[in-house]
Amino acid sequence: MVPPIGLQLYTLREAAQSGYEAVVRRVAEIGYAGVEPAGFPGSSAQAAAKLYKELGLQVPSIHARFPEGANKNEAIETALTLGSKRIISGIGRGDKWDTLDKIKANCNLINESAANAAEHGLTVGYHNHWWEFDTIVDGRPAYEHMLELLDPNVFFQVDTYWVQVGGHNVVDVIKQLGSRAPILHIKDGPADKPESDMVAVGSGVMDWSAIMAASAATAEWHIVELDRCATDMYTAVADSYKFLVGKGLSRGKN
Repeated sequence: MVPPIGLQLYTLREAAQSGYEAVVRRVAEIGYAGVEPAGFPGSSAQAAAKLYKELGLQVPSIHARFPEGANKNEAIETALTLGSKRIISGIGRGDKWDTLDKIKANCNLINESAANAAEHGLTVGYHNHWWEFDTIVDGRPAYEHMLELLDPNVFFQVDTYWVQVGGHNVVDVIKQLGSRAPILHIKDGPADKPESDMVAVGSGVMDWSAIMAASAATAEWHIVELDRCATDMYTAVADSYKFLVGKGLSRGKN
């Protein structure tokens, strides 16, 4: 069975500022099976949990700060409130990854976060951008160092579009990660440079048939995320759903 489709609610952050509940209800109406929250503008984790349950939306993962240091409990408590088992975050731009010492420090922080989360039955994942792939340290992209330095329990939320923008083959990366990539971020566009506008999934250059085939045995969720779009964002969110579900690449809740 193909994986269910969710929406990273960061996609609709502007609309959410003036009505979080209305945004979530509209996402459910489109047919998305789940949501991946990244904060709750004008709302709370407790209120969101009730809303998601009412609408039959699953929460496969949340985006939050890594659970370490002063932030140790914040993300853990949010995940537990929402009934989610996965906490996902990322770290800075390329200049935070441009030496081996920086990469080691970042991985130590992520590993500490994973250990903290594990005490509560939760797992921690890393969400990539392009800089982990186009930042070369000692002749290798930063992400290859990460594979060696991160605890095996840390998973990767592969942002398929950013991998391609970073100059790597998405299919190869997914195959390399295997079971460490249970959740894919799905976005589309020209994939030429980071600042280019994105488009509805299926309208850009990404080879979704090949990507989904490569991840068929390991992907548990497809999460649509559009950082920005030249067209109406609700239209792009709905069109992305129609493409993925219509092509049989993902499944909705209906």
